[in-house]
Amino acid sequence: MSEATNGSTTVSSEVVEKIAVAAARAVPGVADLGGDVARFFNSVLDKVGLDEVGDASRGVSAKVAGNDVTVNVVLVIEAGRVVAEVTGEVQAKVKEALTGYGLNVLAVNVNVDDITGV
Repeated sequence: MSEATNGSTTVSSEVVEKIAVAAARAVPGVADLGGDVARFFNSVLDKVGLDEVGDASRGVSAKVAGNDVTVNVVLVIEAGRVVAEVTGEVQAKVKEALTGYGLNVLAVNVNVDDITGV
């Protein structure tokens, strides 16, 4: 009878970022993700037919240490929305999504970079 070998599992920051992007985009009031520079380069990529490049994790960065993750989200909110409500919902949805994958979320930091329609 052979013994099972214990091993480790790691989750890359890119995977955490993709999960966080999907969760943040689903929140009502989130118009876009990423700061001014990221949105500018994304619009250039869109114009040259590379509209999917960089979208998977744009606006989100993650620090992963073992099972612990810290996520930073940069977003644009829709005009007329209450900032604290939108950012609170983003924090809750990102944390919920990541804990659903068995990760321990230390923090979800949200930076509102812009407001649409103003």
